[in-house]
Amino acid sequence: MPTEVRVPATGKSSIWQAFSQPSAWTMCLLGFSSGLPFLLVSYTLSFWLKQNDIVLKDITMIASAGMTYAFKFVWAPLLDHGRLPLFMRLGRRRGWLLFAQLGVLVGLIGMAIVTPRQLSTFVMVTLWVAFMGATQDIAIDAYRIEIAPPSAQGALVATYSLGYRLGLLVSGALALIMADHIRWSQIYVLMAVAMIIPMITTLKMREPDVLRLSASSWREAMRESVIDPFTDFFRRYGWAIALLTLLFILIFKIPEQAIIGGIMGPFYRDMGFSNTEIGAVTKIYGIWIGIIGAFAGGAAVARWGAWRSLGVCIVLGAISNLLYLLLLAHPGHLSMLTLAISGQNFFEAMLGPPTVAFLSLLVNRQHTATQYALLSSLVNVSGKVLGFFAGGIVMALGYGGYFVITVFSVLPAMLLFVALWRRFSNESPTSSAS
Repeated sequence: MPTEVRVPATGKSSIWQAFSQPSAWTMCLLGFSSGLPFLLVSYTLSFWLKQNDIVLKDITMIASAGMTYAFKFVWAPLLDHGRLPLFMRLGRRRGWLLFAQLGVLVGLIGMAIVTPRQLSTFVMVTLWVAFMGATQDIAIDAYRIEIAPPSAQGALVATYSLGYRLGLLVSGALALIMADHIRWSQIYVLMAVAMIIPMITTLKMREPDVLRLSASSWREAMRESVIDPFTDFFRRYGWAIALLTLLFILIFKIPEQAIIGGIMGPFYRDMGFSNTEIGAVTKIYGIWIGIIGAFAGGAAVARWGAWRSLGVCIVLGAISNLLYLLLLAHPGHLSMLTLAISGQNFFEAMLGPPTVAFLSLLVNRQHTATQYALLSSLVNVSGKVLGFFAGGIVMALGYGGYFVITVFSVLPAMLLFVALWRRFSNESPTSSAS
Protein backbone atom coordinates (compact mmCIF):
# COMPACT_ATOMS: atom_id res chain seq x y z
CA MET A 1 0.00 0.00 0.00
CA PRO A 2 1.25 3.53 -0.72
CA THR A 3 2.29 5.44 2.36
CA GLU A 4 0.51 8.61 3.37
CA VAL A 5 1.96 12.09 3.23
CA ARG A 6 2.80 13.50 6.63
CA VAL A 7 1.93 17.17 7.04
CA PRO A 8 2.78 19.45 9.94
CA ALA A 9 0.14 19.63 12.65
CA THR A 10 0.07 23.41 12.66
CA GLY A 11 -2.75 25.72 13.58
CA LYS A 12 -4.46 28.28 11.41
CA SER A 13 -1.80 30.28 9.55
CA SER A 14 -1.64 34.03 9.66
CA ILE A 15 -2.41 35.70 6.35
CA TRP A 16 1.22 36.86 6.01
CA GLN A 17 2.66 33.41 6.77
CA ALA A 18 0.32 31.78 4.30
CA PHE A 19 1.27 34.05 1.41
CA SER A 20 5.01 34.34 2.12
CA GLN A 21 5.84 30.62 1.89
CA PRO A 22 8.11 29.82 -1.12
CA SER A 23 5.73 27.18 -2.48
CA ALA A 24 3.08 29.85 -2.97
CA TRP A 25 5.15 31.52 -5.67
CA THR A 26 6.00 28.25 -7.37
CA MET A 27 2.23 27.81 -7.70
CA CYS A 28 2.04 31.24 -9.32
CA LEU A 29 4.21 30.04 -12.20
CA LEU A 30 2.29 26.78 -12.48
CA GLY A 31 -0.94 28.78 -12.53
CA PHE A 32 0.28 30.52 -15.67
CA SER A 33 0.75 27.08 -17.23
CA SER A 34 -2.88 26.14 -16.45
CA GLY A 35 -4.42 29.42 -17.52
CA LEU A 36 -2.71 29.73 -20.89
CA PRO A 37 -4.40 26.85 -22.80
CA PHE A 38 -7.81 27.07 -21.12
CA LEU A 39 -9.17 30.06 -23.08
CA LEU A 40 -7.53 28.86 -26.28
CA VAL A 41 -9.98 25.93 -26.42
CA SER A 42 -13.02 27.92 -25.23
CA TYR A 43 -13.50 31.69 -24.99
CA THR A 44 -10.71 32.89 -27.31
CA LEU A 45 -11.40 30.04 -29.71
CA SER A 46 -14.99 31.27 -30.13
CA PHE A 47 -13.72 34.52 -31.70
CA TRP A 48 -11.61 32.62 -34.22
CA LEU A 49 -14.59 30.43 -35.11
CA LYS A 50 -16.96 33.39 -35.44
CA GLN A 51 -14.50 35.12 -37.76
CA ASN A 52 -14.74 32.04 -39.99
CA ASP A 53 -18.56 32.45 -40.21
CA ILE A 54 -19.40 29.36 -38.15
CA VAL A 55 -22.95 29.56 -36.71
CA LEU A 56 -23.48 30.32 -33.01
CA LYS A 57 -24.85 26.89 -32.12
CA ASP A 58 -21.75 25.19 -33.56
CA ILE A 59 -19.43 27.75 -31.95
CA THR A 60 -20.71 27.01 -28.44
CA MET A 61 -20.43 23.27 -29.06
CA ILE A 62 -16.89 23.40 -30.45
CA ALA A 63 -15.76 25.90 -27.82
CA SER A 64 -17.03 23.45 -25.20
CA ALA A 65 -13.89 21.40 -25.79
CA GLY A 66 -13.01 22.68 -22.34
CA MET A 67 -15.61 20.22 -21.04
CA THR A 68 -12.76 17.72 -21.27
CA TYR A 69 -11.56 19.26 -17.99
CA ALA A 70 -14.74 18.02 -16.33
CA PHE A 71 -13.85 14.38 -17.05
CA LYS A 72 -10.20 14.41 -16.01
CA PHE A 73 -10.94 12.06 -13.11
CA VAL A 74 -11.24 9.24 -15.69
CA TRP A 75 -7.49 9.15 -16.36
CA ALA A 76 -6.33 10.73 -13.07
CA PRO A 77 -5.43 7.29 -11.55
CA LEU A 78 -2.62 7.07 -14.11
CA LEU A 79 -1.01 10.14 -12.54
CA ASP A 80 -1.25 8.62 -9.05
CA HIS A 81 0.13 5.20 -9.90
CA GLY A 82 1.84 5.32 -13.30
CA ARG A 83 5.18 6.63 -14.54
CA LEU A 84 6.14 7.75 -18.03
CA PRO A 85 9.25 5.91 -19.32
CA LEU A 86 10.96 8.97 -20.81
CA PHE A 87 10.16 11.23 -17.84
CA MET A 88 10.88 8.94 -14.85
CA ARG A 89 13.95 10.90 -13.71
CA LEU A 90 11.78 13.91 -12.96
CA GLY A 91 9.55 11.97 -10.58
CA ARG A 92 5.86 11.21 -10.82
CA ARG A 93 4.39 14.71 -10.49
CA ARG A 94 7.00 16.61 -12.49
CA GLY A 95 7.23 13.88 -15.14
CA TRP A 96 3.53 13.89 -15.91
CA LEU A 97 3.43 17.68 -15.76
CA LEU A 98 6.23 18.17 -18.28
CA PHE A 99 4.64 15.57 -20.58
CA ALA A 100 1.32 17.42 -20.48
CA GLN A 101 2.98 20.79 -21.09
CA LEU A 102 4.75 19.40 -24.14
CA GLY A 103 1.41 18.05 -25.35
CA VAL A 104 -0.21 21.47 -25.04
CA LEU A 105 2.66 23.11 -26.92
CA VAL A 106 2.48 20.62 -29.81
CA GLY A 107 -1.33 20.81 -29.91
CA LEU A 108 -1.41 24.61 -30.16
CA ILE A 109 1.01 24.48 -33.07
CA GLY A 110 -1.24 21.84 -34.63
CA MET A 111 -4.29 24.13 -34.32
CA ALA A 112 -2.32 26.90 -36.02
CA ILE A 113 -1.38 24.60 -38.91
CA VAL A 114 -4.82 23.05 -39.45
CA THR A 115 -7.06 26.14 -38.84
CA PRO A 116 -10.91 26.02 -38.80
CA ARG A 117 -10.95 25.67 -42.61
CA GLN A 118 -10.37 21.95 -42.00
CA LEU A 119 -13.00 21.88 -39.30
CA SER A 120 -13.17 18.17 -38.44
CA THR A 121 -9.41 17.85 -38.00
CA PHE A 122 -9.30 21.18 -36.20
CA VAL A 123 -11.84 19.97 -33.65
CA MET A 124 -9.78 16.84 -33.00
CA VAL A 125 -6.61 18.84 -32.40
CA THR A 126 -8.56 21.22 -30.14
CA LEU A 127 -9.72 18.25 -28.07
CA TRP A 128 -6.10 17.10 -27.80
CA VAL A 129 -5.07 20.48 -26.37
CA ALA A 130 -7.98 20.37 -23.92
CA PHE A 131 -7.03 16.81 -22.89
CA MET A 132 -3.40 17.77 -22.29
CA GLY A 133 -4.46 20.94 -20.47
CA ALA A 134 -6.67 18.88 -18.18
CA THR A 135 -3.84 16.38 -17.58
CA GLN A 136 -1.56 19.24 -16.62
CA ASP A 137 -4.18 20.46 -14.14
CA ILE A 138 -4.39 17.01 -12.52
CA ALA A 139 -0.63 17.02 -11.95
CA ILE A 140 -0.57 20.61 -10.65
CA ASP A 141 -3.44 20.04 -8.21
CA ALA A 142 -1.82 16.91 -6.83
CA TYR A 143 1.52 18.70 -6.54
CA ARG A 144 -0.09 21.61 -4.65
CA ILE A 145 -1.82 19.35 -2.13
CA GLU A 146 1.35 17.32 -1.52
CA ILE A 147 3.82 20.18 -0.96
CA ALA A 148 1.97 22.01 1.83
CA PRO A 149 -0.49 21.38 4.70
CA PRO A 150 -4.21 22.20 4.29
CA SER A 151 -3.82 25.39 6.34
CA ALA A 152 -1.72 26.82 3.50
CA GLN A 153 -4.00 25.82 0.64
CA GLY A 154 -5.97 29.09 0.54
CA ALA A 155 -2.77 31.05 -0.05
CA LEU A 156 -1.45 28.52 -2.56
CA VAL A 157 -4.56 28.79 -4.68
CA ALA A 158 -4.50 32.60 -4.43
CA THR A 159 -0.98 32.79 -5.84
CA TYR A 160 -1.89 30.04 -8.30
CA SER A 161 -4.82 32.23 -9.35
CA LEU A 162 -2.44 35.15 -9.88
CA GLY A 163 -0.42 33.07 -12.34
CA TYR A 164 -3.56 31.53 -13.82
CA ARG A 165 -5.02 34.93 -14.56
CA LEU A 166 -1.77 36.13 -16.05
CA GLY A 167 -2.09 33.13 -18.36
CA LEU A 168 -5.64 34.22 -19.15
CA LEU A 169 -4.33 37.74 -19.77
CA VAL A 170 -1.96 36.42 -22.42
CA SER A 171 -4.34 33.93 -24.06
CA GLY A 172 -7.38 36.20 -23.72
CA ALA A 173 -6.71 39.93 -23.84
CA LEU A 174 -3.40 39.84 -25.67
CA ALA A 175 -4.68 37.27 -28.16
CA LEU A 176 -7.82 39.31 -28.91
CA ILE A 177 -5.88 42.54 -29.38
CA MET A 178 -3.38 40.81 -31.66
CA ALA A 179 -6.30 39.35 -33.66
CA ASP A 180 -7.03 42.85 -34.98
CA HIS A 181 -3.53 42.95 -36.48
CA ILE A 182 -2.27 39.43 -37.29
CA ARG A 183 -3.73 36.06 -38.27
CA TRP A 184 -5.18 33.74 -35.63
CA SER A 185 -2.80 30.95 -36.67
CA GLN A 186 0.16 33.20 -35.84
CA ILE A 187 -1.36 33.98 -32.44
CA TYR A 188 -1.66 30.29 -31.57
CA VAL A 189 1.99 29.72 -32.49
CA LEU A 190 2.98 32.54 -30.11
CA MET A 191 0.82 30.97 -27.38
CA ALA A 192 2.68 27.69 -27.91
CA VAL A 193 6.01 29.47 -27.48
CA ALA A 194 4.75 30.97 -24.18
CA MET A 195 4.41 27.42 -22.78
CA ILE A 196 8.20 27.25 -22.60
CA ILE A 197 8.13 29.43 -19.45
CA PRO A 198 6.15 26.96 -17.29
CA MET A 199 8.14 24.05 -18.73
CA ILE A 200 11.33 25.60 -17.34
CA THR A 201 9.54 26.02 -13.99
CA THR A 202 8.67 22.32 -13.96
CA LEU A 203 12.28 21.34 -14.58
CA LYS A 204 13.55 23.53 -11.72
CA MET A 205 10.98 22.88 -8.96
CA ARG A 206 11.32 20.08 -6.42
CA GLU A 207 9.39 16.82 -6.52
CA PRO A 208 7.09 16.25 -3.50
CA ASP A 209 8.58 13.91 -0.90
CA VAL A 210 5.99 11.14 -1.21
CA LEU A 211 6.70 7.41 -1.02
CA ARG A 212 4.35 5.12 -2.96
CA LEU A 213 5.06 1.40 -3.09
CA SER A 214 4.33 -0.57 -6.24
CA ALA A 215 1.41 -2.98 -6.15
CA SER A 216 2.35 -6.66 -5.91
CA SER A 217 -0.16 -7.81 -8.54
CA TRP A 218 -2.34 -6.54 -11.36
CA ARG A 219 -5.47 -7.06 -9.26
CA GLU A 220 -4.03 -5.06 -6.35
CA ALA A 221 -2.94 -2.31 -8.76
CA MET A 222 -6.46 -2.01 -10.15
CA ARG A 223 -7.95 -1.90 -6.66
CA GLU A 224 -5.53 0.75 -5.40
CA SER A 225 -5.70 2.97 -8.49
CA VAL A 226 -9.34 2.67 -9.56
CA ILE A 227 -11.56 1.29 -6.79
CA ASP A 228 -10.04 2.55 -3.53
CA PRO A 229 -10.04 6.28 -4.43
CA PHE A 230 -13.80 6.18 -4.96
CA THR A 231 -14.84 3.89 -2.10
CA ASP A 232 -12.55 5.66 0.38
CA PHE A 233 -14.60 8.86 0.25
CA PHE A 234 -17.81 7.03 1.22
CA ARG A 235 -16.04 5.08 3.96
CA ARG A 236 -14.78 8.26 5.61
CA TYR A 237 -17.97 10.35 5.42
CA GLY A 238 -20.75 7.77 5.32
CA TRP A 239 -23.18 7.34 2.44
CA ALA A 240 -25.65 10.08 3.40
CA ILE A 241 -23.13 12.89 3.98
CA ALA A 242 -20.96 11.75 1.07
CA LEU A 243 -23.87 11.83 -1.40
CA LEU A 244 -25.11 15.23 -0.19
CA THR A 245 -21.57 16.59 -0.38
CA LEU A 246 -21.07 15.29 -3.92
CA LEU A 247 -24.40 16.76 -5.02
CA PHE A 248 -23.45 20.12 -3.50
CA ILE A 249 -20.08 20.03 -5.28
CA LEU A 250 -21.84 19.16 -8.53
CA ILE A 251 -24.09 22.23 -8.60
CA PHE A 252 -22.70 25.13 -6.55
CA LYS A 253 -20.56 26.55 -9.38
CA ILE A 254 -23.19 26.46 -12.12
CA PRO A 255 -23.63 30.29 -12.17
CA GLU A 256 -19.90 30.80 -12.75
CA GLN A 257 -19.23 27.95 -15.16
CA ALA A 258 -22.20 28.80 -17.37
CA ILE A 259 -20.75 32.17 -18.39
CA ILE A 260 -17.09 31.35 -19.04
CA GLY A 261 -17.57 29.22 -22.15
CA GLY A 262 -18.20 29.96 -25.80
CA ILE A 263 -21.34 32.06 -25.26
CA MET A 264 -19.64 35.18 -23.90
CA GLY A 265 -17.52 36.03 -26.94
CA PRO A 266 -20.53 36.20 -29.29
CA PHE A 267 -22.48 38.06 -26.58
CA TYR A 268 -19.88 40.83 -26.36
CA ARG A 269 -19.72 41.07 -30.14
CA ASP A 270 -23.52 41.25 -30.38
CA MET A 271 -23.40 44.09 -27.85
CA GLY A 272 -21.38 46.06 -30.40
CA PHE A 273 -17.86 45.89 -28.96
CA SER A 274 -14.69 45.41 -31.02
CA ASN A 275 -12.14 42.69 -30.28
CA THR A 276 -9.76 45.30 -28.87
CA GLU A 277 -12.43 46.76 -26.55
CA ILE A 278 -13.43 43.29 -25.36
CA GLY A 279 -9.82 42.29 -24.81
CA ALA A 280 -8.93 45.50 -22.96
CA VAL A 281 -11.89 45.39 -20.57
CA THR A 282 -12.52 41.68 -20.03
CA LYS A 283 -9.00 40.29 -20.28
CA ILE A 284 -6.73 43.13 -19.14
CA TYR A 285 -8.74 45.19 -16.68
CA GLY A 286 -10.85 42.16 -15.75
CA ILE A 287 -7.82 39.98 -15.10
CA TRP A 288 -6.42 42.40 -12.51
CA ILE A 289 -9.80 42.72 -10.83
CA GLY A 290 -9.82 38.93 -10.67
CA ILE A 291 -6.37 38.85 -9.12
CA ILE A 292 -7.57 41.18 -6.36
CA GLY A 293 -10.60 38.93 -5.86
CA ALA A 294 -8.43 35.80 -5.65
CA PHE A 295 -6.24 37.33 -2.94
CA ALA A 296 -9.37 38.46 -1.08
CA GLY A 297 -10.64 34.88 -1.22
CA GLY A 298 -7.32 33.51 -0.04
CA ALA A 299 -7.26 35.96 2.88
CA ALA A 300 -10.83 34.97 3.77
CA VAL A 301 -9.84 31.30 3.93
CA ALA A 302 -6.79 32.06 6.07
CA ARG A 303 -8.94 34.11 8.46
CA TRP A 304 -12.35 32.36 8.56
CA GLY A 305 -11.77 28.92 7.06
CA ALA A 306 -12.96 27.30 3.85
CA TRP A 307 -16.60 26.50 4.59
CA ARG A 308 -17.85 29.88 5.80
CA SER A 309 -15.96 31.72 3.07
CA LEU A 310 -17.35 29.32 0.49
CA GLY A 311 -21.01 30.00 1.31
CA VAL A 312 -20.65 33.79 1.12
CA CYS A 313 -18.71 33.67 -2.13
CA ILE A 314 -21.20 31.33 -3.82
CA VAL A 315 -24.05 33.79 -3.25
CA LEU A 316 -22.06 36.86 -4.28
CA GLY A 317 -20.78 35.13 -7.41
CA ALA A 318 -24.27 34.15 -8.57
CA ILE A 319 -25.75 37.60 -7.95
CA SER A 320 -22.94 39.22 -9.97
CA ASN A 321 -24.32 37.60 -13.16
CA LEU A 322 -27.25 40.04 -12.97
CA LEU A 323 -24.83 42.82 -13.95
CA TYR A 324 -24.95 41.52 -17.51
CA LEU A 325 -28.60 42.60 -17.66
CA LEU A 326 -27.35 46.19 -17.32
CA LEU A 327 -25.14 45.63 -20.32
CA LEU A 328 -28.11 44.32 -22.29
CA ALA A 329 -29.94 47.56 -21.48
CA HIS A 330 -26.95 49.67 -22.58
CA PRO A 331 -25.30 47.87 -25.52
CA GLY A 332 -22.04 49.35 -26.72
CA HIS A 333 -21.42 51.33 -23.51
CA LEU A 334 -17.91 50.65 -22.23
CA SER A 335 -18.87 51.91 -18.76
CA MET A 336 -21.55 49.21 -18.45
CA LEU A 337 -19.16 46.55 -19.75
CA THR A 338 -16.58 47.67 -17.19
CA LEU A 339 -19.14 47.54 -14.37
CA ALA A 340 -20.32 44.06 -15.32
CA ILE A 341 -16.78 42.73 -15.61
CA SER A 342 -15.75 44.36 -12.31
CA GLY A 343 -18.41 42.58 -10.27
CA GLN A 344 -18.39 39.26 -12.06
CA ASN A 345 -14.59 38.84 -12.24
CA PHE A 346 -14.01 39.91 -8.63
CA PHE A 347 -16.55 37.54 -7.09
CA GLU A 348 -15.77 34.68 -9.49
CA ALA A 349 -12.10 34.91 -8.50
CA MET A 350 -12.93 35.30 -4.82
CA LEU A 351 -14.78 31.98 -4.96
CA GLY A 352 -11.66 30.15 -6.15
CA PRO A 353 -9.61 29.87 -2.92
CA PRO A 354 -12.52 28.70 -0.71
CA THR A 355 -13.46 26.13 -3.36
CA VAL A 356 -9.97 24.68 -3.62
CA ALA A 357 -9.39 24.77 0.14
CA PHE A 358 -12.66 22.91 0.76
CA LEU A 359 -12.00 20.26 -1.89
CA SER A 360 -8.46 19.80 -0.56
CA LEU A 361 -9.86 19.07 2.92
CA LEU A 362 -11.91 16.24 1.45
CA VAL A 363 -8.97 14.53 -0.24
CA ASN A 364 -7.17 11.49 1.16
CA ARG A 365 -3.49 12.01 0.38
CA GLN A 366 -3.06 8.37 -0.57
CA HIS A 367 -5.15 9.14 -3.68
CA THR A 368 -4.37 12.82 -4.18
CA ALA A 369 -4.60 13.16 -7.96
CA THR A 370 -7.57 10.84 -8.43
CA GLN A 371 -9.80 12.17 -5.66
CA TYR A 372 -9.07 15.83 -6.31
CA ALA A 373 -9.59 15.35 -10.05
CA LEU A 374 -12.95 13.70 -9.38
CA LEU A 375 -14.10 16.42 -6.99
CA SER A 376 -12.88 19.30 -9.16
CA SER A 377 -14.48 17.68 -12.21
CA LEU A 378 -17.82 17.53 -10.42
CA VAL A 379 -17.45 21.24 -9.60
CA ASN A 380 -17.27 22.08 -13.28
CA VAL A 381 -19.38 19.53 -15.10
CA SER A 382 -22.91 20.92 -14.54
CA GLY A 383 -21.99 24.44 -15.61
CA LYS A 384 -20.12 23.05 -18.62
CA VAL A 385 -23.22 21.10 -19.65
CA LEU A 386 -25.33 24.25 -19.35
CA GLY A 387 -22.70 26.13 -21.34
CA PHE A 388 -22.78 23.44 -24.05
CA PHE A 389 -26.45 24.20 -24.66
CA ALA A 390 -26.05 27.95 -24.09
CA GLY A 391 -26.37 28.81 -27.77
CA GLY A 392 -29.69 27.01 -28.08
CA ILE A 393 -31.01 28.56 -24.84
CA VAL A 394 -30.05 32.06 -25.98
CA MET A 395 -31.70 31.51 -29.36
CA ALA A 396 -34.89 30.48 -27.53
CA LEU A 397 -34.96 32.88 -24.54
CA GLY A 398 -32.47 35.60 -25.40
CA TYR A 399 -29.32 36.53 -23.49
CA GLY A 400 -31.34 38.03 -20.63
CA GLY A 401 -33.25 34.81 -20.02
CA TYR A 402 -30.02 32.83 -20.01
CA PHE A 403 -28.36 35.07 -17.41
CA VAL A 404 -31.42 34.93 -15.15
CA ILE A 405 -31.37 31.12 -15.33
CA THR A 406 -27.72 31.09 -14.22
CA VAL A 407 -28.54 33.21 -11.15
CA PHE A 408 -31.49 31.13 -9.96
CA SER A 409 -29.50 27.92 -10.45
CA VAL A 410 -27.71 28.72 -7.17
CA LEU A 411 -30.78 28.09 -4.98
CA PRO A 412 -30.51 24.26 -4.75
CA ALA A 413 -26.82 24.58 -3.85
CA MET A 414 -27.54 26.92 -0.97
CA LEU A 415 -30.18 24.56 0.42
CA LEU A 416 -27.54 21.83 0.46
CA PHE A 417 -25.06 24.24 2.03
CA VAL A 418 -27.44 24.73 4.95
CA ALA A 419 -28.01 20.97 5.25
CA LEU A 420 -24.25 20.33 5.44
CA TRP A 421 -23.47 23.22 7.79
CA ARG A 422 -23.14 21.13 10.96
CA ARG A 423 -20.75 18.69 9.25
CA PHE A 424 -18.29 21.19 7.76
CA SER A 425 -18.66 24.51 9.60
CA ASN A 426 -16.18 23.43 12.30
CA GLU A 427 -13.80 21.61 9.93
CA SER A 428 -10.24 22.23 11.06
CA PRO A 429 -7.95 23.66 8.41
CA THR A 430 -5.47 20.93 9.23
CA SER A 431 -7.88 18.01 9.33
CA SER A 432 -7.22 16.79 5.83
CA ALA A 433 -7.93 13.14 5.33
CA SER A 434 -4.91 10.95 5.35
